[in-house]
Order: sequence, then structure tokens, then C-alpha cells
Amino acid sequence: MREPRDVRRQRILAFVESRGEARLSDLAADLEVSVITVRRDVEALAREGRLRRGHGVARSVGAVERAVAPSGPVTDGGTVALMVPERHTYLYETMHGARGVLAEAGIRVALHIAPQAGGAERPLVDRVLAQDVRGLLIAPRWRTAAEEEADYAWLARVEVPTVLMERRPRAGSVLHAMDSVCTDHWYGVHLAVDHLVRLGHRRIVLAARDDSPTARALRAAFTEIAASRTEIEHWSVVLSAQDVGAGAAPAPLDLAARLGERGATAAVLHGDVDALILVQQLIDSGVRVPQDCSVVAYDDVVAALGNTPLTAVAPPKHEVGRAAAELLLRRLGEREGAAAGRGRRVELLPELKIRGSSQSRWAP
Repeated sequence: MREPRDVRRQRILAFVESRGEARLSDLAADLEVSVITVRRDVEALAREGRLRRGHGVARSVGAVERAVAPSGPVTDGGTVALMVPERHTYLYETMHGARGVLAEAGIRVALHIAPQAGGAERPLVDRVLAQDVRGLLIAPRWRTAAEEEADYAWLARVEVPTVLMERRPRAGSVLHAMDSVCTDHWYGVHLAVDHLVRLGHRRIVLAARDDSPTARALRAAFTEIAASRTEIEHWSVVLSAQDVGAGAAPAPLDLAARLGERGATAAVLHGDVDALILVQQLIDSGVRVPQDCSVVAYDDVVAALGNTPLTAVAPPKHEVGRAAAELLLRRLGEREGAAAGRGRRVELLPELKIRGSSQSRWAP
């Protein structure tokens, strides 16, 4: 299934902002689309004022503004490094929240995009710390639990104030006391399951990948919550897409068939694109959404843009970035003044946005 236009444009923005400028041909190669498609996207983004278009290139608005006013306050407070994974639209929204807070504080943000390969963050962080940076905001990819555990030791040794975004290290680990800001994903799953149960659904499936900390948190939360709800007659957890390795997009699975095998009348999908794929699969197989099967997406990046707008759990992505930046600023102030305080583990609550893909089992 072709990537939704809004997702593609978010990726273009992130690519351009991370480099200041990008050739359209490079963007097309990275996104695996034609140069004509990229040109149309860049023209649309330029009309919205989100980037600047040149001859064969796209330029970051921030880069243009800094060129016009190189002595502005953005550099007065030094530099903070902000690192997010490549091709991760969800975290790009978090990134924008953090950048706004830091810019208001007069701190320059140096954005770094970590490649998809496992262990990519460590050498990148080492290079970043060799420069004059005051702090680090980071969302490691952590495709597997083993990768996550392997990163704990070196992250604990980072010598500048560091805040983890949308990551919650294992309890009792060396990173337990590191500053972090994360969505309460257990509560997000609770919202989705409770909504479906209240609508009368008794056979519910969670479809999620197993290649990120968020996916693993959702799978664990669903297992606990579904097992505790006596109203649910049958529940199961399945893969939403087949992992084909780093650097390649996950291969969609026939989720409609899996739901049919289990007699499910409702599904929770992580994330939006997989949910949109499922809706199309269901329709193609003659299953009506939401009359025969209700679907709830988890992420709410592009869930509202489907032909059937999807009910979705919406983590506070932008607010997570803002809270992480505010926590880092507080830590920087403590470092330069009084003794550093205790680490903080902040959790923010998501919300459920009810749209057209969920319906009561008793509705006509």
C-alpha cells in the first residue's frame, strides 16, 4: 500500500529540517517515489509556508530565518542536540514540540536523524558530544528488547543532561532514574478496550508489530487489560505486519483473514497506516466497517484521513516533546546553579477520538 500523502510530506519536512536543504532527487530516492511526486509535495508545503523551494532543492524555513538574522537570540543559549529515528512520523511531531520550547528559551536545536540500523544512535551521539552541546533529547529506536538493554550502559554514561522522549527504560535498570517523558500507553489501551466493550464487542484482537518500545508496551498492556475484563469472551494479539529487516518497510499481512479466523468483531491497530490497510482489506473481503467490525487505531497521525475516518487513541505527541524540552531546561538550570535534583519520569495521558470506524454491536 502506498504511503499516505500526509505521512510522506511529514517525512519530507523532517528530512529537509535535519539538513537545512535537500535536493528533490535525493528526497525522491529516500521516499521511493518519483521526482514529480516530490515536487508536488514540496510546492504544497511551500504554499503553506512550511519550507522554501529553490531550483531543484527544498530549504528549511528555519535555515532561511537563521541566514537572515545570524545574530538573533536563537544562538544565545548554546546548542541542544535532538535525535529521533529515521522515518518515524509519530516522533517528528514530538520533535516539533521540543523545538518550540527550546527556541523560546534562546537555545539552538541541532537535529540529528538516526538511521534504521540497530545500534545507530551510539556513534551518532559520540560525534554529537564531541561538539559543543549543552544537552541531549533522544528517542532511541530500540527495535528489540535486546537492543534496548544493550544501550542502557552507554546512555547512562552520557556526560551532558539527557532526557528520553517516548521511552520508558526497564524498571530497576541503570536508566531508571534518567529523566524521561512518555505517554501512558497502558491508559491508551484501556481507553480503546473500554470503548469497544461499552459498544458491546466481546471478541477483540490487538494487531501490533513487535519492533519498538511502544509496540511492546501496547502488547503487554492489552494482554493484561483484556484478561481482566470478564465481559470479553475471546481476545488475542497478532502481528500487524511482517518485519523484513532494518531499512525496509514491514510487509502487510492479511489481517482481515486473521480477524475472521477468530470471529473478532473489533480490532485495535498500532499504528494508523496498518489500521487503514486493515479497513481496506475488510472492505475487499465483504466485511463492513463499522457495521460488521469496529476498528480503533493507535497513534492518530493520519487516522482521520481515511475514507472511513478512524476512531483513534491520540498520544499527546506534541506535549511530550514540550515536556521533555522543559525538563531539559530545568536540568540545565540546576547544572549551572544548585546541585542537580532527582530524576523525573513524567507520563502524559492520551485521549480517545471517536470517529466513524467504531459502532455499537446493537446498532441497526
